[in-house]
Amino acid sequence: MELPVVRSQLNVEHAVRQRYSAASQQVQPALCCPVQYDSRYLTVLPAEILERDYGCGDPSRFVQPGETVLDLGSGGGKICYIASQIVGPSGRVIGVDANENMLALARKYQRQIGDAIGWQNVEFHRGQIQDLATDLEHPGATPMIADESIDVVLSNCVLNLVAEEDRRHLFAEFFRVLRPGGRAAISDIVSDRPVPEGLKHDPELWSGCISGAFAEAAFLAAFRDAGLVTVELVARQEQPWTVVEGIEFRSVTVRAYKPLLDGVAPSSGCCERGAANK
Repeated sequence: MELPVVRSQLNVEHAVRQRYSAASQQVQPALCCPVQYDSRYLTVLPAEILERDYGCGDPSRFVQPGETVLDLGSGGGKICYIASQIVGPSGRVIGVDANENMLALARKYQRQIGDAIGWQNVEFHRGQIQDLATDLEHPGATPMIADESIDVVLSNCVLNLVAEEDRRHLFAEFFRVLRPGGRAAISDIVSDRPVPEGLKHDPELWSGCISGAFAEAAFLAAFRDAGLVTVELVARQEQPWTVVEGIEFRSVTVRAYKPLLDGVAPSSGCCERGAANK
């Protein structure tokens, strides 16, 4: 019997929740690309967090001292704890993840890591990254992430896990929470062409960062459509991470800015691969 072609948001969320709950308990190498992080920031991190990190890039290198950082899909907290060391005691780092098991892993070492770093400036919230106003642990409270409260939004291989019908709102949330002149630095898996419908109904491929991958051009366009400017492709794997049915999937990192109050695009300085648009 043929499977129906309708895929519900609930199925996507269930597949992702199950896969990453398991990944918080046991290492799943298939979920990540090889990434070189600055070793200076890894020495304070327990092996359990290092082993259960499932990223595809290092957006933390676009963080500056003193900033307020928001990490979407923060998982076991690795990027948050790296960013904590970069922003210093005057900065602040907020991690948001919907997976309770991953949050438990991140919070397990929160006091220990902060003491080792020398300051406690990291906090974790349970919420969906496409709805940053709703704190799932404290429903009905004030917005979890306030308007124009963030200097830089980070994410590491998570946007592709969001159901397609929620993605416009996801990018709109970037714009809402960023301060004028603030920026997003997002690492994710993209494809060299649109993923066909047949692959989108495979929960294993979806939770494995394949079925939900943005086509590269559409990924860049999503930032612009949300009102972000100076959209730059600052890192891109030359060789694909994997190839499925002839489609190449690779890691990219995109940086994009919220316009200043006068509508001027902030200057980004030099980037590794040039601007995708001005």
